[in-house]
Amino acid sequence: MNRSIIHIDMDAFFASVEIKKRPELKGKPVIVGGDGDPAKRGVVSAASYEARKFGVRSGMPLRTAYKRCPNAVFLSVDFEAYEKESDKFMAILQGYTPLVESFGLDEAFMDVTENPKGALDIAREVKRRIKAELGLIASVGIASNKLLAKMASDMNKPDGFTVIRDKDIEKVFSTMSVRKLWGVGEKTENRLNELGVKTIGELAKLPVQYLIRNFGEVFGRTLYEHSHGIDNSPVVPFYEPDSMSREITFQADTNDMHLVKRTLFELAKDVVDRLKSESYKAKTVTLKIRYSDFLTITRSKTIKEHTNSFDEIWVALTSILEKVDISRKVRLVGVKASNFTSANRVSQAL
Repeated sequence: MNRSIIHIDMDAFFASVEIKKRPELKGKPVIVGGDGDPAKRGVVSAASYEARKFGVRSGMPLRTAYKRCPNAVFLSVDFEAYEKESDKFMAILQGYTPLVESFGLDEAFMDVTENPKGALDIAREVKRRIKAELGLIASVGIASNKLLAKMASDMNKPDGFTVIRDKDIEKVFSTMSVRKLWGVGEKTENRLNELGVKTIGELAKLPVQYLIRNFGEVFGRTLYEHSHGIDNSPVVPFYEPDSMSREITFQADTNDMHLVKRTLFELAKDVVDRLKSESYKAKTVTLKIRYSDFLTITRSKTIKEHTNSFDEIWVALTSILEKVDISRKVRLVGVKASNFTSANRVSQAL
């Protein structure tokens, strides 16, 4: 039986949340990054579609963004506001299926195969509720697997609603740029161009062994399967009892260590604030990184004593980060605290 997978992607999420807070900014170019001062060092975290028309992109230095769009409204990053909206967003999705896999704050996969409502009706309802209940806009992709659903949601942004049926895969992929294929970054695109491959349709015509010789066993085979619309990966909810986590997907893949560390710093602060507010201490800190080719790694460090000290958790996190390859472009970063004990129980034991 074919699966029914929906990918929901919130359009220009950070910027849209800021515009929701300040309705007078609707229709204006809005750029979110750093402390909102384009004269200072910092990078763009998000840009409204009005700002993107001027070539402003995530990961771009704020000073460059200002040169391209000097009339934009520059705002500081407000992770707390984005996380609150993200929690509401995820709660809507989880009302239809327990199989919800988040990709940061602003996008997620849903496996609705077992829901008798059907994927099309669910997707329409989810889009309507996001707009009505959150005042935000999302693009939706529907297909039989995660690869196709993700690519579908990217095809008609913003406010898109796209279905890729299995019988239409060859037609949809035939003239689509190879860069649009999930997992293909700049380096892979350049290498494929050197091999004379510019479209996914051209990639699909190459023998699997040829791709393996040029890209290695795992990635070569993945390129072959993806170019034929094949993806058997399951939708896996990112949830673990007795843990608190935060993760975020960059709008553009980056290997800017300053941006990665600053983002992790903000995520770690939020996790620590939640630990303290719920009177818990953690002993294990986990770093999650998803690279541009969607390879995902997690690395953990166990601290000597249970703690909810930001300094101790940040030291553990940075010690993990030092051992991780950031020369490759990064798509997502996350922080998790686990191995809990109640802070009250710890103090009583002492």
